[in-house]
Amino acid sequence: MGSATEQAATLLPDSGDQVGVLAKFFRALGDPTRLRLLEFLLDGEHSVSDCVAHVGLSQGRVSTHLACLADCGYVRARRHGRWNYYCVTDPRVAELVTLARALATDNCAALSGCERIDAAGDSA
Repeated sequence: MGSATEQAATLLPDSGDQVGVLAKFFRALGDPTRLRLLEFLLDGEHSVSDCVAHVGLSQGRVSTHLACLADCGYVRARRHGRWNYYCVTDPRVAELVTLARALATDNCAALSGCERIDAAGDSA
């Protein structure tokens, strides 16, 4: 069995286009509001109004974040009358969020002290 570095390297896509898609995958999760919405939707389907109340932002901002999550395939929308309801599309999203939270907790000091990426997720 190879080293951890060799194993990690084999997990990356082969082409630059695929790496770009993978980077986009992570950028979609790089916004604190989108993460809060994603975690909120893990426990089941919620209306846009529920999501607005949960994150405390305007309906327009929340809809934009939900649309991003839907466009990237993390959530799906279901229309019922005048209302849109959102839910997580894949159970692996819960695993991903749980793993990310555990890794962030284990690396809290390093992440807090990182000056190359600001709190909004933008590279310095």
